Amino acid sequence: MSSIDSNAIPVITIDGPTASGKGTVAQRVAAALGFHYLDSGALYRLVALLALERGIAADDADRLAQLAATMRPRFAGGRIELDGRDVTDAIRTEEVSAMASRIAVHAPVRAALLETQRSFRQPPGLVADGRDMGTVVFPDARLKVYLTASVEERARRRYKQLIEKGIPANIATLSQELRARDERDSKRSASPLKPAEDAYQLDSSALSIDEVVARILDWYRKV
Repeated sequence: MSSIDSNAIPVITIDGPTASGKGTVAQRVAAALGFHYLDSGALYRLVALLALERGIAADDADRLAQLAATMRPRFAGGRIELDGRDVTDAIRTEEVSAMASRIAVHAPVRAALLETQRSFRQPPGLVADGRDMGTVVFPDARLKVYLTASVEERARRRYKQLIEKGIPANIATLSQELRARDERDSKRSASPLKPAEDAYQLDSSALSIDEVVARILDWYRKV
């Protein structure tokens, strides 16, 4: 029985900063193509959640990497389970988000999650969103997209998300946090946030989700 060459399985990567809309866009592109979907940020959030629960410091790279290497999350039906419990909402808090950004700078953590991320590459194809999907995790992706938006627009989107969930938020504070996270993500030594050299760059500030999805699907059909 012949094995499938994973390198032959098409991948679309959608990278970009926090609140650029890449998660929603990636899910819709995957649904349109019948592909699998990888939310790579969820993996870092899972490590962050466990670290917060177990009192592990954000600068303890070795223990964080051990968490990353041994956790066994389950993704199904749009929900995420860890150790038999649903953590879908728990990993979306601002506290976990901030912790995830701080631990993502550690090379051992990123290395520990690398094979887990690549294991999502299954037939008929994969759409992966994150910050280094096109530069590090899937450098041979068939289509690479770098999706961004202005800090003001991203803060507005994040504010709307939080208010809809009943979580109090302040746009000015969110803008400050986004700028700080952008700087931290782009200046880290391990897999910094940046467009792949062969990525299509798209500013979604003035575009609807439907328009962004249509643009990416059009690019994919042409590559």
